[in-house]
Order: sequence, then structure tokens, then C-alpha cells
Amino acid sequence: MENIKGKRALITGGARGLGRAISFALAKEGVHIAITGRNEDALKDTAAELAELDIDVTYAAFDVANYHAVQQEIEQLNKRFGNFDILINNAGIASFSSVVDMDVADWTSIININLLGTYFVTKTILPQLIEKNQGDIIMVSSTAGLNGAATTSAYSASKFGVIGFADSLMREVRKNNIRVCTLMPSTIASDMSKELGLTEGDPEKVLQPEDFAELIIANLKLPRRAMLKSASLWSTNP
Repeated sequence: MENIKGKRALITGGARGLGRAISFALAKEGVHIAITGRNEDALKDTAAELAELDIDVTYAAFDVANYHAVQQEIEQLNKRFGNFDILINNAGIASFSSVVDMDVADWTSIININLLGTYFVTKTILPQLIEKNQGDIIMVSSTAGLNGAATTSAYSASKFGVIGFADSLMREVRKNNIRVCTLMPSTIASDMSKELGLTEGDPEKVLQPEDFAELIIANLKLPRRAMLKSASLWSTNP
């Protein structure tokens, strides 16, 4: 079993929902945490709570869809926090409407954040992992990236794209002992899902953010010789 205590992780979209749950799960394992997002107040509050778990914590507020900002802010994170061992590409947005009705700006924004943002952050962090000749990258896709549905064209296109990007990347960097894992959860009772009306979040029936975080911890603790390429997580009986 891999010992992850003392490693340094970057979690995008780490102040709320899935990202927040992942951050706390990693922190409880002794992983030092850097979180990113666009809401500085939310990042500051979450970082303060994480710091109570006796780990190194920092945050940076920027838009993952802005490549220049990604490069600049991650460089600053490295200077004050150190280089990373683990990258969790979690940041994402969603909106649902027909192809005819959805505004072009909204469709484009979903692609820019969910797909290009994942690429920008990964491209910036990857040289650090290659230099160490070891690392873990976890891509948060969705079951919407496996199957399309009416009104999900933008979200599905972005999440299909993440799966394709991750599959290609995995084949490039496994020779550097870097494990790339793509996770495809179905509807989880996250802030975003509840705000969009996708679920009421009944904890007796519907996946909770903490369930998804447990899967990530289990994946990271696999022996280095073992790599979970991909997995889907579903509610048993919603």
C-alpha cells in the first residue's frame, strides 16, 4: 500500500462540493493541500478549516480557463508551497439546455473550464511530476462523458473530451511512473448538482461527496506498481 502522508496535492475547485470533500479526505491522511478556485472568500474559509488538521495549506484564486493565470499562479504556489506529487483536476461547471437554446457563450465557457482548464493545469504541473519520475493525476469526468443525453451537449462534450485527453496522457506518462486515473461519477449530492436541481441529495440513497473522496483515497493508496485507469461510481439504488 502506498503511503501518501506528507505528499503535496493540488485540488482545483477545492473550496466546495467534491473538491472540498476531496481536500478534507486527503488532509486527514496527512497530505499537504493547495486548493484553487475563483471565489477567494470561499477558498480562504476552506483553507482555514483545513489548517486545523495540522498540515501545510495554501490557496490561489484564478480561472483555470485562463492559461496565463494558471501558469502565473501555479508558479507562485510552487515558490511558497513546493512542487506537487498529486494533481486532482476537479474544477468544472455545468449548464443544461438544448443546442438551439443554449447561448454560444455558455456552451463555450463549459468547454473552456471543464476541458481546456483541465489541460492547462495538467500541462503546467506535468513537468514537475516528470522530473520526479513519479506522480498521480486524477481527472474528474462524469458518466455524462460516457453517454450523451438531450440538453447535455456542452457538458457531455467537455467530459467526453476529458476522458480522451486523460487516456492519451496516461499512455504518454506511465513510462515516468505517473499514474493517470479518470473517474466518472454519476449524480452526486454536490453543491452544483443540488443548485441545478439534479438531486435533492438524500444521504440514504444518493452518492455524497465523501463517497467519491473515499474512492480517490483508495486509488492513491494502491501500490505504485498498480494503476487504476478509470472507474465509474454510481448510487446503488437512487
